Amino acid sequence: MKRTSLCTWTLYAKAVQTLSPAGWRKQSIYFLVTDRFARSDNSTTAACDVSQRQYCGGSWQGITNQLNYIQGMGFTAVWITPVTGQFYEPTEDGASYHGYWQQNIYELNHEFGTAEDLKKLSNSLHARGMYLMVDVVANHMGYNGAGTSVDYAVFTPFNSHDYFHSYCLITNYSNQTDVEDCWLGDTVVSLPDLNTDRTDVQSIWYNWVSSLVSNYSSTPIPPPSHFRRIQAPCQADSVAVDGLRIDTAKHVQKSFWPGYQQAAGVYCLGEVLHGDPAYTCAYQDVLDGVLNYPVYYPLLRAFRSPAGSMRDIYMMVHAVATACADPTLLGTFVENHDNTRFASYTADYALAKNALAFLFFADGIPIVYAGQEQHYHGSGDPYNREAVWLAGYATTAELYTFIQQTNRIRRSLLLLVAAAGWVAAPNDAFYHDAHTLAMRKGSLDAAGSPVLTVLTNAGASAGASTLTLNGTGYAPGTILVEAYTCTSLHVDTQGDLVVPMTAGLPRVFVPMSWAGSSELCKTELSETTTVTSGTVTTAADPPGACTTAANLILSPHGMCENRQQ
Repeated sequence: MKRTSLCTWTLYAKAVQTLSPAGWRKQSIYFLVTDRFARSDNSTTAACDVSQRQYCGGSWQGITNQLNYIQGMGFTAVWITPVTGQFYEPTEDGASYHGYWQQNIYELNHEFGTAEDLKKLSNSLHARGMYLMVDVVANHMGYNGAGTSVDYAVFTPFNSHDYFHSYCLITNYSNQTDVEDCWLGDTVVSLPDLNTDRTDVQSIWYNWVSSLVSNYSSTPIPPPSHFRRIQAPCQADSVAVDGLRIDTAKHVQKSFWPGYQQAAGVYCLGEVLHGDPAYTCAYQDVLDGVLNYPVYYPLLRAFRSPAGSMRDIYMMVHAVATACADPTLLGTFVENHDNTRFASYTADYALAKNALAFLFFADGIPIVYAGQEQHYHGSGDPYNREAVWLAGYATTAELYTFIQQTNRIRRSLLLLVAAAGWVAAPNDAFYHDAHTLAMRKGSLDAAGSPVLTVLTNAGASAGASTLTLNGTGYAPGTILVEAYTCTSLHVDTQGDLVVPMTAGLPRVFVPMSWAGSSELCKTELSETTTVTSGTVTTAADPPGACTTAANLILSPHGMCENRQQ
């Protein structure tokens, strides 16, 4: 099959403004494994036996074909798996469909399409006002064979043993030298570990990443003086990639990353697979952000069962806020292609909704993994890498519509002048009990108002109950609107907010004034729900509030819209 060079990737779309790290705070990311999301032929029946770990036919053209499905949930950015040339021979560990076994960094993976296909995906996203994040690997290459028998000549441009650390498998993850200098992989597929302390390796990678994402002239970057036998990478004519997810970041020495990030010139999100915030947050000193694994583990434990610990997630929110330079630039998730899917632990949709709501209303950039919206339930790799097309891209799926609504709530908050700065404000977990976590995010001074989020792991079978919260930051008599149901509550004379909980669903509260002056619950109420002393009553509503949830649908730009209009 014809191989496509990155040098041919020249874009002609209208210019899209480069997205700063601060701009990425306002995005929500849909992460997909390219081979498993969509096929070019639009099939929804093509077989994909994940246990075989083989290519199933997903492509960049297929992603482009299904952008309505992604944007329909409200996502503003798409993260795709690596695009570089791989080795394609079958192995006992499967094939390179995931993209992490690269052999030629100057070629594209022809299984996913051509440079024109990738260009079209980038252009199509930008035309929609959306952004493209690409997975990149600087730590290693991939070889079909044991680490003791690697033929380094197969790698481009790193075609000599001199570019790599000597072979040793990582045996002690508590030893950082072992983590950085020894190899990942196994004796079937080895992952030769690049010596990124070498200035020539650094030069190659910095030039490569610049050519992938930046806007330069058409003049090729010359290869390093010691390396003349390969074609040099070319420059893209306009920004094609808006952000990078960096694989295996903790396996590369920290001193490598500032130069890499500077060369890229876009937001960089590192994978640091470690649950200790002191360890993980240290990488935010050299990268814009990291995947929030410290929160991932207690978040999963808290919501996968009613027996989960709310105290653990409460404590971790505070620990990350203390350890990380800026938690709002972290990537927050509860599923990905390396970990067991949430629904593998529980089929309870209410628990899944609470975990999702945390992603969108706590600190960080929310990341949802393709298939999560269809409640896919694969266990670990490879079973968590299901073909999304087999769900038929159902837009009526319960979690699809919930994510759609949640994205709209978050987007409405981002557009509110009154909520300016909300997304960059620190999140404070201020209350927890056996089944509840309450958070406030936003200003607590006289000029600002926090967004309140109440989450529960009681589950869908939970009956109706009330929760009394104090310390919300709101004065007695303040009227708040619950964003999912568009019902309103008064803060009582004691300064308490008495929250009605039912069916184990999450709650998000904002000031009534926001609803009256924005797309938040924009229609007028005929009734409002007021809760005092654990009793639910109804009263005449002020203008600008929402009607009850039963009479509402989501408006294109806001949260609630009367069905009768």
